[in-house]
Amino acid sequence: MSASTGSILTINGGSSSIKFAVYDAEVSGLLTRGFHGHLDRIGLPGASLTFTDPDTGQSSSRAIEATTYSAAVHFLVDWLENAPFFASVRAVGHRVVHGMAHTEPERITPELVADLRRISAYDPDHLPAEIELIEAFQKHGPDRTASADRRPDLLQVACFDTAFHRTMPRVARLLPIPRRFDAQGIRRYGFHGLSYAYLMDELTRIDPDASRGRVILAHLGSGASLAAVRDGKSLDTSMGFTPTGGLPMGTRTGDLDPGVAWYLMQSEKLTPAQFNHLINHESGLLGVSETSSNMQDLLARESDDVRVAEAVELFCYRTKKEIGAFAAVLGGLDTLVFSGGIGEKAPEVRTRICQGLAFLGIDLDEQRNVTNAGVISTDASRVTIRVMPTDEERMIAQSVRRLLKTDKKL
Repeated sequence: MSASTGSILTINGGSSSIKFAVYDAEVSGLLTRGFHGHLDRIGLPGASLTFTDPDTGQSSSRAIEATTYSAAVHFLVDWLENAPFFASVRAVGHRVVHGMAHTEPERITPELVADLRRISAYDPDHLPAEIELIEAFQKHGPDRTASADRRPDLLQVACFDTAFHRTMPRVARLLPIPRRFDAQGIRRYGFHGLSYAYLMDELTRIDPDASRGRVILAHLGSGASLAAVRDGKSLDTSMGFTPTGGLPMGTRTGDLDPGVAWYLMQSEKLTPAQFNHLINHESGLLGVSETSSNMQDLLARESDDVRVAEAVELFCYRTKKEIGAFAAVLGGLDTLVFSGGIGEKAPEVRTRICQGLAFLGIDLDEQRNVTNAGVISTDASRVTIRVMPTDEERMIAQSVRRLLKTDKKL
């Protein structure tokens, strides 16, 4: 391989947004982020494309017609194809939320796409959209009339959110249902793995000793989860078979008594599709508050609306409860990391989560906390509490670069 792999385009597709970034992929040295941006509010009024040109530092935004996810995907791919940087792109790295048996970044092949399509019912809010993004880029891939050993002009790589949790012990993966379902792959997988991998890389850089200790990572955003990590390995995580499990989130229930599913489907005459929409798009902070799925909106209104106050309280209570459980899994706690939109930018939420956890050695410094400092624990705290921005796109780019360097077929 030459001294440069060209540039890497990262695609991070969500249910109503798509983030993208271009990274200079020199074999030596740090990855440098170039052109980057995102599509927001896909399928909603006011959909827009926002992008930043690193050469000028200027950000621009424009309204787009994106009434469906397909429309947004085709707009973005066409727009990227016509951007001046696209000719230098060597590979496209995709965040793929659910990977089941896939534990490392992989070159995307027709067989892999077929496998993702097979399991798409496990995560209907992410996988179909991610498959659509992959297929939209395929027209830029190998020349199918060329010989089989020809290097393609544009490679696509899948980076799986579940891969980080491949080290979880079997007991943490098992679901208490008949064993025949485990044989079909119905077990706990865990998600937000790209975020967790990035945070652990950063913690290793900042404090190598801490990264080898007992760490709880809290990725708190519109999707929210926690992970228990010891010696750099995931031992447990709050999400399970799908990203709907675990903590209550912006619009997702989190863990739910399965009897509630049976009761609601019977009493409300819900179809499976309607129930899936209920637990993924009508519940969580939005469902309890009946107001908003956005934590900042809720914090601004909680003093005037008991429903809003209860939604915030529920989120903080359940997160605190999970920290206690994971401290038991780890046999204690050395480092607590807050990340994600809420974890990084909502000091009020961090305060409420940490209240009452002094028995674990958690002692929050409120002055540091309100300024979103990198370390928000007191000097006397036995547990170091950190606020760390996550960067899934950079983790995707790093994964793709490693694959380019090690896979001789590429």
